[in-house]
Amino acid sequence: MREQRPSPEEMLARAEREERKQRHGRLRVFFGAAPGVGKTYAMLEAAQQARRQGTDVVIGWVETHGRAETARLAEGLERIPPRNVEHRGVALAEFDLDVALARHPTLILVDELAHTNAPGSRHARRWQDVHELLEAGIDVYTTLNVQHVESLNDVVASITGVAVRETVPDSILDRADEIELVDLSPDDLLARLAAGKVYVPQRAELAAANFFRKGNLIALRELALRRTAERVDAQASEWKREQGISATWRTAERVLIAIDASPQSADLIRAGKRIAASLHAPWIVLTVEDSDFEGLAEADRERLSAHLALAQRLGAETLVVRGESVPGEVLAVARAREVTRILVGKPGHSRWRDLLRGSLVDALVRGSEGADVLVTSGEAQDEPVRVQPRVARTAHAREWMIGLVAVASCTGVCFLTRGVLTLADQAMLYLLGVLVASSRVSRVPALVVAVVSIAAFDFCFVPPYFTFAVSDRTYIVTFLVMLLVAISVSRRTVLLREQADDARERERRTAALFTLGQELGAVEDARDVAHAVVRQVRTLFGGDAAMFLPDATLEKPRLAPHGGESPAWATEREEAVARWTFEHGRPAGRGTDTLPGSQALHLPLAGSSGVLGTLGVLPPNAERELTPSERQMLETLVTQTAQALERIALREEAARARLAAETERTRSALLSAVSHDVRTPLASITGSAQVLLDGEGRVAGSERRALLESIRDEGNRLSLLVSNLLDITRLESGAIALRCEWCPVDEVVDSALGRFETRRGDRELLRDVPKDVLQAWMDPMLAEQALVNLLDNAFKYSAPGAPVEVTVRDAGRGVEFLVRDRGRGIPPGEEARVFESFYRCAEEARTEGAGLGLAVVRAIAHAHGGSVAATNRPGGGAEFSFLLPRPSAGEPPAAPTR
Repeated sequence: MREQRPSPEEMLARAEREERKQRHGRLRVFFGAAPGVGKTYAMLEAAQQARRQGTDVVIGWVETHGRAETARLAEGLERIPPRNVEHRGVALAEFDLDVALARHPTLILVDELAHTNAPGSRHARRWQDVHELLEAGIDVYTTLNVQHVESLNDVVASITGVAVRETVPDSILDRADEIELVDLSPDDLLARLAAGKVYVPQRAELAAANFFRKGNLIALRELALRRTAERVDAQASEWKREQGISATWRTAERVLIAIDASPQSADLIRAGKRIAASLHAPWIVLTVEDSDFEGLAEADRERLSAHLALAQRLGAETLVVRGESVPGEVLAVARAREVTRILVGKPGHSRWRDLLRGSLVDALVRGSEGADVLVTSGEAQDEPVRVQPRVARTAHAREWMIGLVAVASCTGVCFLTRGVLTLADQAMLYLLGVLVASSRVSRVPALVVAVVSIAAFDFCFVPPYFTFAVSDRTYIVTFLVMLLVAISVSRRTVLLREQADDARERERRTAALFTLGQELGAVEDARDVAHAVVRQVRTLFGGDAAMFLPDATLEKPRLAPHGGESPAWATEREEAVARWTFEHGRPAGRGTDTLPGSQALHLPLAGSSGVLGTLGVLPPNAERELTPSERQMLETLVTQTAQALERIALREEAARARLAAETERTRSALLSAVSHDVRTPLASITGSAQVLLDGEGRVAGSERRALLESIRDEGNRLSLLVSNLLDITRLESGAIALRCEWCPVDEVVDSALGRFETRRGDRELLRDVPKDVLQAWMDPMLAEQALVNLLDNAFKYSAPGAPVEVTVRDAGRGVEFLVRDRGRGIPPGEEARVFESFYRCAEEARTEGAGLGLAVVRAIAHAHGGSVAATNRPGGGAEFSFLLPRPSAGEPPAAPTR
C-alpha cells in the first residue's frame, strides 16, 4: 500500500469536516428494506448499550406498533412527552422538538424519519426536526425504510405498484455518520407478518397480498443492500483521501478505457463494454489531449469525436482531460475513480518510439498498483493516425525572427567579450540565448535555435576560426554535450510554456463557467438566460450561437432563436434541425450522425421534466470541428443552462399554482358568501312577503310591521353585500376615481350612525368627535362606506347589548377614525390578516358575512394614501381604525368654532 501526503486543499477540507463534526451531532440511521425487519428493536438495543456506557439517552419518539418485546426494550429510558395537536377535530400526538432542544441530551431516539408532521408544527417533515437536533449538537438515532429514499421513489413504485408520498432527501442519508443495515430474509419477514408481529391480523392479510409479496421484498432487499453499499463505499473513499492512500481497493469493479484517435479505439470501446457488462460494473472512456493533439489531422479529430459519441451511446461515462503525460493522466483518473481494470489498445507503432518517448503500456503496468491493465489488439487497421508536429502548424515568421535575433545577439556579445570570457563562458551565453528564445517560440524554431547556436559557437569561437573544422577532437564531445543540453533545455522550456498556456485556457474556461453560473442565478426570464449563454459561448469558442426556445405566442408554435438578433445562419433548415433535437432529445447537426450537413451543432437543453429547448453552436471556422475538451466544456455549459431554464420554469409553475390556489380560495369564499349571505336574506324576504300575501287583510298591524321591517333589514344586508363586492372589485382594479374635498368629519360620522338606528336596539352607540370642526381631505361617500363597514363588523362580533364607540381625532399627519367594541377580540397573530378579502378566522366561520367589509375599508384607506390597523383592547374587544392623511399642499377652509 502506497501512501502520499494530502494536498493543502484536501487538508483544509478535512479540517473543515472535522470542525463540522465537532459542532454538529452524529447521525446513525437504522436502515431496512421494509417495515417489520426490526429497525426500531435494533435502535433500542443500541440505545440501551449506550445508556449502560454512561451516555445520556432520551427517547424523543418511538413507535412500537403494539409489539410487546419492543415496548419492554424501551423500559428504563427517559421519554420526552409528546406534543398534542388538534387537526380537524382529531387529537394527534407528535414529537415535541422544543422540549427536546431544551432538554439537550447527548443522544436522542427519533423513530420513523420519513414521518409527516401534523399541520401547525414547526417543520413539515420529521427529518427536518432531526436536522435541527443535529445542528444543535445532539446525536440522533433514527430509522428509515428504503422505499422512503427520494431517489428510489420511482423505482419502488414501479416494483410494488405503490407510490410512497413520504420521502427523505438523499442528502440526509449521505450525511449520516453511520448506516446500520437491519436485514431479514423475505421468508422470515413473511413469517413475522403472518404471526402478527408486524401488523394486526386484518391489516397483515391485506399487506401480504399487496406490498409484502415475496418478489417485492426480494427487490426491496436488493435496493437496500445496494444503497447501503454505495454509502459504505463513499465512506471508504473519504477515509482513503483523508489518510492520503492512493492505492486502489478492489471493493467494487470499475473499468477505465483509454482511447485515442486511432480506428482501433472503436473496437476497444466495444470490448470494454462487454467486460463492464460481464462484471456489472460502471465504465469510463477517457482520452487525453496532450501536446500532439493540436497536430492531429482533421479527419483524426472527427474520428476521436465519433469514438466518444459511440461510448456515450453504449452507456459509458466519457472524460476528456488535458496534460502532457498520457500515462500520468490515465493513472490519476484511475486512482481518483477507484478503477480496478484499465483497458488499452495494443501499440501499433515501432519499438523505437517507445524507446524515445516511453511506452504507455509499460508506464501503466508499473504505476497501476492495485488495478489490472488489460491490452487488447482489436481488428487490424491499415489507416494510421496522422500526427503533425504541434509547432509546424503554429510557427510564424515572427518566431523565426526571434530565434535569429537570439543567435545573433549571443554571437555579438561573445565577439565583444572574447578577450574576457573563456570558451566555457561563451557556451553558457549561447545556452542562455536558447533558453530565452525557447520561452518565446514554439518547438521547431526552438530546436533550430539550439542547433544553430552550437554551429555559430563552433564557427566563430573554436579554432580554427570561421570554419566548422575542429582542431581538437575533445571539442566534439563538448559540442555533443552542448547540443543535448540545448535541445533538452529548449524542449523543457517549450513544454512548460505550453503547460502554462493550457492552465490559462483552463482558468479562462473555469472563470467563464463561474461567471455564467452567477449570471444564470440572477436572471428571471428565459430570454435573459439565452442572452447570457450565447454571450459566454461566443467568448469561449469564438463562433456564434443561438438558443432555440418554444414560442407559444405564434399562431403556429415553433422554436424561435433567442440570445440577441437572429443570426443569419439560423435559417429554416437550422430550425428544422433544432426541432428534431427538441423532439428527440439527442444532439443533431454538425459533427453528429444525425443531419450532419447542418452548419451548426444542436444540443438539447434537457431537464428532469423533459427538453426545454436547444442550443445551436456554429464553430468559428467551417473547416474546424470542436475538440473533445471543447465539446465536454460545451456539454457542461448546456447542463448549467438547462438547470437555469428548469428553475425558471418551476418558479413560473409555482407562481401559477399559487395564483390558481388563490383563485380557487377566492371562488370558494365567494360561493360560500353567495350560498349563505345571499340565500339567507332572500329566504327571509321571500318568506315574509309570502306571509303578507297569504294573510292579506288578516295579518295584525304589529305583525305586519315586523314582517316589513324584516324585509327592509334583509334588503339592507343584501345591498351592503353587493356594495362591498362591487367596491372591492373596482377599488382593487383602480376603476374608482376619488372625488376628494375638504369635509367636516362629524357629518360623515352622523350619516354613518344614522344608518344603524334601526339595528342598534338597546345597544349604546358612543360618539366622540372634537368640539371644533375637524375637516379631512376625503371622498365623503367612500369614507362613510368605510365607517359603515367598521360599525357593521362591530355589531356582528359583539353581544347585542354591548356598547360600540366611534372616535375621530386629529393624528397630526391626518385624521383617524376609530371603532371600538367589546366583542371576543381578534385571534393573536391575525391582526393584519383580518383585512384580507374573504378572510374569516375559524372562530368566525358561523358568523354571517362574506369577509369583505374590512377588505373594503383597507382598499378605501389605501386609495386615499392612508392605512388601517386592528388591535385587541384591554379587558376584551377590538379596536379598528383607518387613517386619512393630510394632502402635501393646501389647508382646509376656515370653519366656525362650535
